[in-house]
Amino acid sequence: MRVGTTEREDAMRALGEHFAQGRLPMDEYEQRVGAAADAVTRGDLRELFTDLPAPHPPFLVPPTWAAPAPVAMPSYPQPYPPHMPAPYVEVYSHRSKVVAGLLQILVPFGAGRFYTGHYGIAVAQLLTCGGFGIWCLIDGVVLLVSGGLDAEGRRLRD
Repeated sequence: MRVGTTEREDAMRALGEHFAQGRLPMDEYEQRVGAAADAVTRGDLRELFTDLPAPHPPFLVPPTWAAPAPVAMPSYPQPYPPHMPAPYVEVYSHRSKVVAGLLQILVPFGAGRFYTGHYGIAVAQLLTCGGFGIWCLIDGVVLLVSGGLDAEGRRLRD
């Protein structure tokens, strides 16, 4: 099969990689590049790579065959019936409810809400001085007792 400029350039590029890796001395590299430039068929280019390992030009690599079709596996019963959902695994936040609650109580300007990522509530508590301290105190006790969620909706860890 006849080759075109693209195949010749691919062969020269692959020879350049072999030269860069030290597999070809300078004079042999120049000889092979000249032969690649003068090549007419794929057979002419294939002769240049018979004693060299990969990489080879893409058109000289033999085609890969597709794997055979998979054999049908027997079906096994599912561990959970379709009407029964799989057990739910709750993902916890990396933030702590104890730290959030203590920040709310000890720094009554929305610090605990800044920590949990609820910036709207935190700014409101900051601007109202924490509802004169009462809002932050109650919010801190609620965070300590029942926890809460962070800004991504994950439960605060204990």
